[in-house]
Amino acid sequence: MASALMRTRALRSALSRAYASLAIGSDLVSAAPGVALQKARSWDEGVSSKFSTTPLKDIFKGKKVVIFGLPGAFTGVCSTQHIPSYKNNIDKFKAKGIDSVICVAVNDPYALNGWAEKLQAKEAIEFYGDFDGSFHKSLDLDLDLSGALLGHRSQRWSAYVVDGNVKALNVEKVPSEFKVSGGDVILDQI
Repeated sequence: MASALMRTRALRSALSRAYASLAIGSDLVSAAPGVALQKARSWDEGVSSKFSTTPLKDIFKGKKVVIFGLPGAFTGVCSTQHIPSYKNNIDKFKAKGIDSVICVAVNDPYALNGWAEKLQAKEAIEFYGDFDGSFHKSLDLDLDLSGALLGHRSQRWSAYVVDGNVKALNVEKVPSEFKVSGGDVILDQI
């Protein structure tokens, strides 16, 4: 019963915002002014870097990037389908000239680091934390998953970005679906 209620709430929330403000042709860096992300790292790495953040321009400008967002570390579809769809295709992305494949989630960089290590995906995928959700809010890709006890998170999405310019964008209708945001789909869009 509780599970059905959570799915219904998530569906209503997702359907009420069918499209993100980010769109094909958008400059992703300009769409999220002043936002920086936190590269996944251990606590000690955070301390030694003085808890540094990475400005979006450093991630996207002058590069070909595949980025995907998901509701959160250590969650079901994210762990069993979303991450593997990119990790297992990393050589195909590199063959198409992609400079980096990035996963971003509304998590702290330490949880993402532990998750990336557990999935043995840290060598293939760069993980970034959007600890306060400001990146996803700026792009209108945030989602309230309080009904699932997750709080404010990211929708499940993917994009192909060249020099900050969005060339392809895919957003799932509900976060439990995995139909348009996987690695195979975006590979065909590059």
